[in-house]
Amino acid sequence: MANAPMDADPAPQLDRKLSIIMKVALQLGLIPGQSVADKQKWAADHGVDGIEISTGDYRPDMLDQAKRDFEKSPVPISTVCGNPSFDFLDPDPGKRRASLEQSKAYLRFCGEVGAVGQIVPPIFGGPRINNLEPLYDAVTLEKMLLVELVKELGDVAGEAGSVLLLEPLNRYEQHLLRRLDDGVEICRRAKHPAVWIMADFFHMHIEETSSPRALRRAGKFIRHCHLADNTRLEPGSGDINFVSAFRALRAVGFEGYMAYECGISGPDREASLARSLEFVRGCLTRV
Repeated sequence: MANAPMDADPAPQLDRKLSIIMKVALQLGLIPGQSVADKQKWAADHGVDGIEISTGDYRPDMLDQAKRDFEKSPVPISTVCGNPSFDFLDPDPGKRRASLEQSKAYLRFCGEVGAVGQIVPPIFGGPRINNLEPLYDAVTLEKMLLVELVKELGDVAGEAGSVLLLEPLNRYEQHLLRRLDDGVEICRRAKHPAVWIMADFFHMHIEETSSPRALRRAGKFIRHCHLADNTRLEPGSGDINFVSAFRALRAVGFEGYMAYECGISGPDREASLARSLEFVRGCLTRV
């Protein structure tokens, strides 16, 4: 999206507590350091509020190790990103069940360590379910199935004290949930208190005509954000107007983590990441 609609977004009157309410997290793989403990120290030294781990960092059989690794961490786990498999909407019931059980393990883990929840894009690529028109087309069937599946996952998340975070992706990665409104639709239909959405600034830059308007519209359904610039590199490396987007988040009462999910520009990636953190804090201060 161009800067014009974002710059034109009206700025509400805001208090100075924003930088405390809106917490900045980094994905574990982006943090400099040779060990998990090194990365935790770097994050703490640079004022990072949370660390987002991925299912690539810790498979389901490694979650006990994750608990040990973060037991004395100066920076807590904010969220878990992804799932070992994304067969939630596959026509094979066995594949669907495997993905659901993997997700349940992470949702329980999030509750045990005090993390917000698990981020899950329900599918990558195009539909896998057959088109059954004139009864239902593939997308209608997918949404019907997804609503039932997120209720099941929401029950587990609710019992664990965590949440399921549905992630809309851009059109080049997913056909089903592409805009924030698509994720909100599933939340509204599921009507489950443990099912929310995550807003990714990079994907919004492709799919939304105005990120601030999209954030305001999704409002109360947003529980987590991913930060990246339009380049899919670190915030501050491109042309996204983060101030306007942060104002929109503040306007809807967002109080969650905003985790970096992006590449880091070189040649000195550590310096680039540190500069970007200062850039984000500067945007929060301007808000």
